Amino acid sequence: MTAIAEAVAAGTLPGRVWMYADYHCNLACTYCLTESAPKSPHRVIGRERMLEIADEAAELGFTDLGVTGGEPFLLRWLPETLAEMSRRLPVLVLTNGTLFTRRLLEAVTPLRERDVAMQISLDRPDADDNDEMRGAENFRKVVDAVPRLVDRGIRVRIATTVESIEDAELDRLCALHRELGVPDEDHIVRPIVRRGRAVDHDLGVVARQVDVPAELTVTVDGAFWSPFGPTVHDGIVDTDLLITRTTRPLSVPANALLRLSGEHPAGEDVSLNIR
Repeated sequence: MTAIAEAVAAGTLPGRVWMYADYHCNLACTYCLTESAPKSPHRVIGRERMLEIADEAAELGFTDLGVTGGEPFLLRWLPETLAEMSRRLPVLVLTNGTLFTRRLLEAVTPLRERDVAMQISLDRPDADDNDEMRGAENFRKVVDAVPRLVDRGIRVRIATTVESIEDAELDRLCALHRELGVPDEDHIVRPIVRRGRAVDHDLGVVARQVDVPAELTVTVDGAFWSPFGPTVHDGIVDTDLLITRTTRPLSVPANALLRLSGEHPAGEDVSLNIR
């Protein structure tokens, strides 16, 4: 067993390896960590590299894979790649849920036979309030897509990212996600983090290294402490949570993360509920 596998088994290091598949997006959310938008640079890791990372992660003893962006499903080859990755380890893919046309639904249907879950953003129970932060038609497209995915046997999680939400509004949001086929255990509520575009809109909480758990995150720029690390502001990638520029082999940033997490003081590192 590798040192990484031992740390994962002991619970001292989270078992998921994240990949920023891309940085471009069809939306331009007010609080986006990476300033992603339709005209943002694509900066794609690439299919082959994602499969290499999946292989290396499994060999090192990690237990799960995460894929985020940008909007990963702008990459037409993603469904097949997710299926291949899931042969190595279970996969969670983050998506805004707005691109699920009939063609894409057909493309992802085979994932029902794989250990692949989709985490879709839905912040408010009302279209106007939700779309004010995320973009026109976001609510309608998500509410349409989620039950179609669930009906195909694909596991869907709902992620709600807000500065605050009153109990009555949260109750209505929970009633909605249940109606869409997503159970309570697959709904997470998390704060806006003051990084990326949220800085310009004076939104969110400050999240330092001690506030977020260590989760190895690989991008085209290097490896980071967590998926909240490789954020972008004014077009420049933040490097305060950069671990190494080197990502090949994956053991280099993995061991660096293990070393740093061992130096991490005990404390309430999940108090912000950032997941």
